[in-house]
Amino acid sequence: MEDLIKCHGKLEFENLAIRIVKRLEWLGTFAKDPGGGITRLLYSKQWTDTQRALKSWMETEGLKVQFDEVGNLSGVLKGQNHGETVLTGSHIDTVKNGGLYDGQYGIVAGILAIIFLKEQYGMPKRNLEVVSLAEEEGSRFPYCFWGSKNIVGSAIKKDVENLVDSNGVPFAKAMSKAGFAFREEKKAPRQDLKIFVEVHVEQGNVLENENKSVGVVKSIVGQRRFTIEVTGEANHAGTTPMNYRKDAAFAASHMIHEMLNLAKQYGEPLVATVGRIDISPNIANVVPGKAVFTLDLRHIDKHVIVHFTEAFTEKIKDISREHEVDATIEKWLDTDPVPMDPKIVEIIENHCMEKNLSYKVMHSGAGHDAQIFAPFIPTAMLFVPSHKGISHNPDEYTEPDDLAEGVKALIGTLYELAYK
Repeated sequence: MEDLIKCHGKLEFENLAIRIVKRLEWLGTFAKDPGGGITRLLYSKQWTDTQRALKSWMETEGLKVQFDEVGNLSGVLKGQNHGETVLTGSHIDTVKNGGLYDGQYGIVAGILAIIFLKEQYGMPKRNLEVVSLAEEEGSRFPYCFWGSKNIVGSAIKKDVENLVDSNGVPFAKAMSKAGFAFREEKKAPRQDLKIFVEVHVEQGNVLENENKSVGVVKSIVGQRRFTIEVTGEANHAGTTPMNYRKDAAFAASHMIHEMLNLAKQYGEPLVATVGRIDISPNIANVVPGKAVFTLDLRHIDKHVIVHFTEAFTEKIKDISREHEVDATIEKWLDTDPVPMDPKIVEIIENHCMEKNLSYKVMHSGAGHDAQIFAPFIPTAMLFVPSHKGISHNPDEYTEPDDLAEGVKALIGTLYELAYK
């Protein structure tokens, strides 16, 4: 692998950062948003135009390119063993008015890495494939990971066929208009896929704060999300004494205070977030009769998630009695933590050490397509820093040199997995 550093080919490392940024900016031109970022929603014109542009680029580079039934776009460098494929890539869709890096960086990184390996080493032992996954974010329709779930065979038609977007457009109609269709569920998923490696921006500030250029992800956190509804009694703000009130807002704020303090006591890596609060009737001179808030809970250990859930549930019961209100807790999301494959993590870490890359072994606090692949095939993830941890925002940014370090780590990883 020493010649990876010494070579002076088309993708020489000194120009790699420039090439990555230019490609990211080029992709962004197909989905510009008036708010200053990019908006590329599943099966939209912006989405279709970008996928077609990627298809042309990959064809120009000599890859075998094709769409699957639902719109995942793949570019393949054929290997000696056609029956085994090492897959890399990420998602092409964005949130509304998102940034240049989330998702599409992993696609650009994968294409550039495969081009480099093709030029320097020729045909690999295993197929090398980069995929531009159709959808991950759930920004247009209330469904996430449509692209990766179709590849592994876990997507179910009935879960999406009645969904509509904010303009009332049905999922199936949008898909058909874009030129795609539902995958036949009886059809077995691909058997050639042996490994998946995803490169992604961190979407947090750990790497930047610790001055590291590469994150080697060892696990993706589990998540639980709850809606807590507190019902008290609406009453006159002037004539109801404080001791006679059943104030839903006061009770809810007490609950939130206790839950977030409890999360601090548990310590890292547990995080708990109250992201939405609704008060009713939401009038200045009325004691609130109802309060509804959400709780997002994440940790890398399922047992800790369960234990914390039990603890905060007891606190809510106690606080409800104290304030003489009723409270209901609805759990509407429950995903287990997903470990990455230890052998591939070791390969990535060894490569980072050998090439003196500045790296950190860490977990992912956000969900990614890698968690969909991991139960089916050995899977790993690489991170690069996000400036100030900003993501899902036009101000999303990663230093070009860090983008290049991520591609270098990916090149070395794919070389070990596909050529050796």
